[in-house]
Amino acid sequence: MAGVSFSIGAGTLVALIGGSGSGKSVLLREMIGLLRPDAGTVRVLGTDMWADPASKVDAVRRRFGVLFQDGALWSSLTVAQNVAAPIVEHEPLPPRLVRAQVRLRLAQAGFAPGCRQQAAERTLGGMRKRAALARALALEPRVLFSTSRRPDWIRSRQRAFDTMVRSLVDDLGITVFNRDARSRHAARCGGPVIVLAQCRVRADGPVREVMHVDDPWVRAYFAVRTMLEGGDNGG
Repeated sequence: MAGVSFSIGAGTLVALIGGSGSGKSVLLREMIGLLRPDAGTVRVLGTDMWADPASKVDAVRRRFGVLFQDGALWSSLTVAQNVAAPIVEHEPLPPRLVRAQVRLRLAQAGFAPGCRQQAAERTLGGMRKRAALARALALEPRVLFSTSRRPDWIRSRQRAFDTMVRSLVDDLGITVFNRDARSRHAARCGGPVIVLAQCRVRADGPVREVMHVDDPWVRAYFAVRTMLEGGDNGG
């Protein structure tokens, strides 16, 4: 990738949008330290993810959470055990405090209280994504990387999830970096937008401004998405 440069302020909800093959997945993997970039620098919370000592990078990784589109829950564990896993591994807490943290994170993610002991493999749809969000919040991250929306969700369900994530940003002050957000989703979340095309940043700023930048690819992208998503980008 070349021509990719941007910065994200603390407590911001950012949407990364672009067509298929634009480089969104590659960029996300470079940011969280799974794929070494060919050149340039990736800094997360002030740490160079590819040049600083491994101990420093590992410490930063404990300060961000990753929310995968399919949840990526461990199917052999219950929902509560999934959320508890990173706490048990990284925080020397007594069991009662671990349980309290699990309850808190599930509540923050809007997960039904009576389903905590349900097997992860039986947790589907919106509840599965909320369980995955609770696990991503387990270590009180300062940054949350998310693959964002589910293509099979109805709009009302996606809107409710978007509103909850927005409240996490406002209430907890975390930074959320959303990959694969649609233009409707990006407008509803109310944060800045980064438009990636042909592995380059083509626009960066508030969505209402980005929609009208003097770039043929960006204008065409939003024109098509507006038509496919029902016209109103405000959701």
